[in-house]
Amino acid sequence: QVQLVESGGGLVQAGGSLRLSCAASGRTFSSSAMGWFRQAPGKEREFVAGISWSGHNTQYADSVKGRFTISRDNAKNTVYLQMNSLKPDDTAVYYCAARYFLPDLVPLGDYNSWGQGTQVTVSS
Repeated sequence: QVQLVESGGGLVQAGGSLRLSCAASGRTFSSSAMGWFRQAPGKEREFVAGISWSGHNTQYADSVKGRFTISRDNAKNTVYLQMNSLKPDDTAVYYCAARYFLPDLVPLGDYNSWGQGTQVTVSS
């Protein structure tokens, strides 16, 4: 499995930007699809964005398309989530997740390694 540590969360005003990072350790990172999920208080955890092992394919939730960008650097074992034009509805704990997945596609579920989460708070 891959061990994951998120960073980069914080408090930002609506319309602002944040970049989340997820540092991974483990031999299978470069063969793993990576995803960002979030969970707001009182709500279920939801998929935000995902990227295939090569970085060539990405998927986004409709609510973040055009505002968030996921990317990865396999040489640094790191995945990023650039979040622009943030809204109060984006307030949540954001989790990084990994799934060993050889097809160069983005799975939407069955991720089996998770980070501890980082809080993102967007004020109006």
